[in-house]
Amino acid sequence: MNWYLAKIVYQIICDKGFHTPQFDEQLRLIYAEDDLHAFYKARLIGEHEDDRFLNNINKPVHWKFIDVSEIHKLDNLADGAEMYSRINEEPEPESFINVTRRKANHLLEDCTYQTIKLN
Repeated sequence: MNWYLAKIVYQIICDKGFHTPQFDEQLRLIYAEDDLHAFYKARLIGEHEDDRFLNNINKPVHWKFIDVSEIHKLDNLADGAEMYSRINEEPEPESFINVTRRKANHLLEDCTYQTIKLN
């Protein structure tokens, strides 16, 4: 048996879908005997978690399962091991860098708050 990282993709459709299209890409750990079993196991998870509900203003929301777009075998589970990598080409590199740094700062603040709150 092996560990895999699977990317499961959902489309988020609010009400009649007259909004900017939204997609959720989730990275999930999958334990399976080979790539094929990992793919089908991830697909079953995606199908099982396809969901419809009413949001806070009573409008229908559909998390529509699209499919499994990537499977990566995890060969080495060790502290600091690379789990996933993706190279992007960005038309506005400064904007990408600024957004990345803002996310990091927000994450640091959130982690600091949670640590202080627990102690």
